[in-house]
Amino acid sequence: MRSAGNEGTKDAAGQAGERTDPATEAFVAHRNLLFTVAYEMLGSAADAEDVLQETWMRWAAVDLGTVRDRRAYLVRITTRQSLSRLRTLGRRKESYVGSWLPEPLLTAPDVAEDVELADSVSMAMLLVLETLTPTERAVFVLREVFDLGYDEIAAAVDKNPVAVRQIAHRARAHVAARRPRGTASPTETREALEAFQRAVETGDLQTLLDILAPDVVLLGDGGGIRQAVLRPVVGADKVARLLAAGLGRVTGTTSLRPAQVNGHPALVFRLDDELDTVVAVRVDDGLITGLYAVRNPEKLSRMHRETALRR
Repeated sequence: MRSAGNEGTKDAAGQAGERTDPATEAFVAHRNLLFTVAYEMLGSAADAEDVLQETWMRWAAVDLGTVRDRRAYLVRITTRQSLSRLRTLGRRKESYVGSWLPEPLLTAPDVAEDVELADSVSMAMLLVLETLTPTERAVFVLREVFDLGYDEIAAAVDKNPVAVRQIAHRARAHVAARRPRGTASPTETREALEAFQRAVETGDLQTLLDILAPDVVLLGDGGGIRQAVLRPVVGADKVARLLAAGLGRVTGTTSLRPAQVNGHPALVFRLDDELDTVVAVRVDDGLITGLYAVRNPEKLSRMHRETALRR
């Protein structure tokens, strides 16, 4: 996986941007929106940036005189490119070492303020979206997150509006059955994380057990580069003991600090002042039901600067 940079689209748009032509202006104006669409469909910032590069190349060749709604047209191109890449990603994930987790993004406070946007890019929701087919995922994201009309979505996914309505209904039911039981407020999530952080830092196994739900699930993503659990670990006792044993073996200077990741409170673990692990959580009824530990260094480049997400 390449590093998640945005230099490619900046360069592509920048070359034409010297002329400040309408195509460039439209692309730049909607770039953050297009990135968000691609990221929600792919769960990968690096692949989302590649999609934006491809979107720009196709957009630059369009006769703007034939375009009635530039935003909708750009979203259509981005969706089609994302669908194509999503199918390629599916094949890539089949050979991925261990659990595959979405690429964490360091996000600005305004993302958390948009509750629906923050919910849609949370680690927990992105993992739910992974269980949809590519077309279902595209329809769900465009309808439920970006509120596009069925006609617009139909044009983007090459289906008729009636079929899109059926797909949307099916995807909505699928997601509803798997999404968090009750949306935790930022305060609830922060309090759960603070308790988790204290328990980890003090090595207090009982406090750790108290904050973990009985059916908590721990997923780790090392990508075959860093050591991580290869399969989900289920159950408060197993998760607590695994964390305690793992941290007990760490040598070097460590720190665990809060950060805003994918619109929600999370923790960043550093070892000898180097970014080592991003820990996102799912909280239900005040207890941690999901722990998502991303250690793959190829997925951590977006944690060094804030990523702008827009609807």
